[in-house]
Order: sequence, then structure tokens, then C-alpha cells
Amino acid sequence: MAGLKYMSGFGNEFSSEDPRCPGSLPEGQNNPQVCPYGLYAEQLSGSAFTCPRPANKRSWLYRIIPSVKHKPFTPEPCGNLTENWNEVEPDPNQLRWLPFTIPKSTEKKVDFVAGLHTICGAGDAKSRNGIGIHIYTCNTSMVDRCFNNSDGDFLIVPQQGKILITTEFGKMMVEPNEICVIQQGMRFSVDVFGETRGYILEVYGAHFELPDLGPIGANGLANPRDFLCPVAWYEDRQVATGYTVINKYQGKLFACQQDFSPFNVVAWHGNYTPYKYNLKTFMVINCVAFDHADPSIFTVLTAKSTRPGVAIADFVIFPPRWGVADHTFRPPYYHRNCMSEFMGLIKGHYEAKEEGFQPGGASLHSMMTPHGPDADCFEKNSSAELKPERVAEGTMAFMFESSYSMAVTKWGLETCQKLDKSYYQCWEPLRSHFNPNWKPSKK
Repeated sequence: MAGLKYMSGFGNEFSSEDPRCPGSLPEGQNNPQVCPYGLYAEQLSGSAFTCPRPANKRSWLYRIIPSVKHKPFTPEPCGNLTENWNEVEPDPNQLRWLPFTIPKSTEKKVDFVAGLHTICGAGDAKSRNGIGIHIYTCNTSMVDRCFNNSDGDFLIVPQQGKILITTEFGKMMVEPNEICVIQQGMRFSVDVFGETRGYILEVYGAHFELPDLGPIGANGLANPRDFLCPVAWYEDRQVATGYTVINKYQGKLFACQQDFSPFNVVAWHGNYTPYKYNLKTFMVINCVAFDHADPSIFTVLTAKSTRPGVAIADFVIFPPRWGVADHTFRPPYYHRNCMSEFMGLIKGHYEAKEEGFQPGGASLHSMMTPHGPDADCFEKNSSAELKPERVAEGTMAFMFESSYSMAVTKWGLETCQKLDKSYYQCWEPLRSHFNPNWKPSKK
């Protein structure tokens, strides 16, 4: 959408007015007796009032009608969105999904909310401790409907089709190879432009932040200036037929009706905002001598737990880069992990599994489940000439990594009918190279 504007920075104190109403932000205070233009003041809090200042999240919204004016919420069908982690028995196997099916608009019109499907997750929204991983597959824009997640933050990763997200803070266009974060409680609506698919990481009880850099220093990885948040935009629109607000609350969906657009915020200020980020701006850190650094060097955003150094969830990418490590097996190594690793592919071919792992599909390697390069990748890279080479050119794979042991839903294991039951076979050709008579070469 031409003409969209953004403000740059991560976690900044922003302020924005719709240019149609200059001076709509109150001066010198948050809550005057009478706001400019006859607006209502409403605070949206993303943290406890008493949080330390660096972690305190809130924004003030100046709106035509406050969000409190609506009819009562009533239960709404959840479809394939769930927080029931016990509907099927646990499955510790390596799991891989073929690309998830996008419904044809000629057969059934499906918008963003109706197209949400939960694959796996853990924890509990009521205790504010856990995560969910979802796929969205849709073909139709939301019309006089918006979504509000009372349970946590949505990190949205488009894979096919750009999405125009209208929020209370303004509009964002998010295309494949970009991500966006809609934080807890923020109302938004999604317009699509054809068949659309992507991934969502939902986090309860924590917000995403930039990882600490430690010895890397002041610069690198995702730089704060490359994060963009929308500028104020409002619509003063009455909806006589009813505008539907869908609320995800304690893992269930509820809907209420109101007779006006919720996107009636004329001005706002604060540090609790939606934002987007282009993955091509990630400054990659990599090995330049030998061996591997851990994939944590590719972390874009993290949602920290209360245990130092342990994340509820990390969002990690594997972008195009140079591979130059000497006398090193360069693809990812064989691994068993105390974390859970869910991977998706936005485009291209993932370096460790060039066949089978497809854009729009996914894999899950659960806690302590072994995984690593397939047999072809191992054989090819064990004898490859170790010259500098571009890795992952034209590709973007990502990982949602979590300290939770995630359960897979019935939809993920059965209903979607996309589980690749032959996945384990990619390691079957691995053979022994053991030679008890091996001697080191004389130099």
C-alpha cells in the first residue's frame, strides 16, 4: 500500500498524531479533563504498573469512542485454534510437515482468524506461562472484524502473500521475509491479496526483546533502528450492521458487537506498540576460522524466562551468508537438545535438508530427540572442497526454539493430513565409516 509511513526504533517512546488532526496529543499530561478534539484518553498497559522502568510497557491512546463501549462477549467457535495440549498422546519422533494447504476462495472464504490452526505448544494462558505455535492459511480479508489476543503476543511470519495489518496504532504492510509483532491486547485486522499463508509464535506472559550481545559488543544481529512501528491513522466510521471484536481469552475465542470501528485512535504516545522488521537487515555473525558457533548467534528476538539465559522462546533465522570455516563439517551438526526446535521455511532450500523440507511446511524436533543433516548432506559435505562459499543464498529458514516441551495437537498430527510419515527415512542411509585401523597422516 503506497504511502504507508513508519517510525524506527525498538521499544522507543514514540508519539504520533494523524495529520488530519494536528495538536491532538495533549501537551504536558496524559489525561486532561478535556482532551483535544473531544477525544477520550485510554491507557493500554503491557506490563504491571510497578515493573522496573526498563521493563515498563504502556501507551496512551486518544480515541473517538473508548473501547469499553461494546455488547457483552459471547463464546465463539475456536475452529482449529486450541490450548488443549492433551488431546492426543505425546509423540517424541522427529516430525515434518509438507506445505499446509491454503483453501481456495472459490470453495470457501476464510479470513485470518478463521484460518488459524494450532500445531503445538505448552503451558497455560491462565497462569501466563507458555507458548503456542500456529499456522494461518486464508484467502479473504477481514471485513468489519478485528482480533484481540488477551493471552499473549503474536509474532507473525508471512510465508506466502503480503498482509496489510490495520491496528489501533496505524497500518503496517508485512511481506514474506518480514515479520511483525502484535503485542498482547492490541486490536488488529488483516487484509490479504490472494492465497495467504504464514507462521505464528504466540508467547504468554513475556514480551519479545532484543537478545543481549555480550562479547559481540554494541552492534550486530538485529539492530534497533531497523524495527518499524506504524504512525497514527484513524477512521471515524459507524457500522450499523455491527462490528465484531474477536477476543482470544484463556485459550478460547469470544466475540462482541459494537457499532463503530475500533480503529478510531487519532493520536497516541508510549512504548507499547506493534512493530515490524525486515529479515534482510539482520547483521549476520559467523565463524571465520573453524568449527561452529551455536545457532543462538542468529537470534532476532527473545522472550526471556525467569531463569537467566533460558528463553521461553527465541526467534532464530538462518539467512544468506558466507561459509569459510576450515577443516570443518559446515552444515548443522548432529544434535540432541534440552530445548524444543520448531522450524519453518519462508523460501528456498534449507541447507541441511534440501529435499522434503519445503516452503510453507515445518518440522519439530522435540526435547532430546536427535536430529541433524540427512544422509545425502552428510556424504556430500564430508568430502566437499572447503573454499569460501555462499550459504543459504535465496533461502530463509527460521526456528522457534523453546525451553518448553511442546505437545502436538490433533490437528497437527492427524487432521491437517500434512505430516510426512516418511521423514525418518532421510537418516536411514547413514552408514558406519568406522575404521579401527585408522592412523593419523604423517605431516
